[in-house]
Amino acid sequence: MDNPFTAVRYHSLVIEQETFPHDALEATAWTEDGLIMAARHKKYKHIQGVQFHPESIITLEGKKIVLNFVRFIEELEKQRS
Repeated sequence: MDNPFTAVRYHSLVIEQETFPHDALEATAWTEDGLIMAARHKKYKHIQGVQFHPESIITLEGKKIVLNFVRFIEELEKQRS
């Protein structure tokens, strides 16, 4: 997957670095100007979120992102069984 990649967001809501709960969450993706676009829980790494739209046709790597997420969840489920 390209790094960095182009993603689409349809809003202006963001969490500021100053109010980001660094003790509980880890930022995992940013815009070019440093806005947080993804995060995961530090203890429960399977809890993750993105602040952009991977399903958008304008997010060029979107299909790969969704497929990687599905594979990640499938692997977690295998480990639990």
